[in-house]
Amino acid sequence: MKEFLTQLLKDKSGNYSLREVAVCILLLALIVSWIAQQFFGRDVPEFMFWAIASMVAAGCFGYSMERR
Repeated sequence: MKEFLTQLLKDKSGNYSLREVAVCILLLALIVSWIAQQFFGRDVPEFMFWAIASMVAAGCFGYSMERR
């Protein structure tokens, strides 16, 4: 499990990258806000939800454009 988590935070070159950390944190925030709204009735402002989702998408898009 620890090996899996460390691999998530590395880029294509095998180095740790702040972009991967930021995407993981934003993805966690996105999942938590969705769970809070769906199961606990907490209102999450829609613009915040889409802003976080856009940042995750931008991080994934940047990763796909990156060269080794």
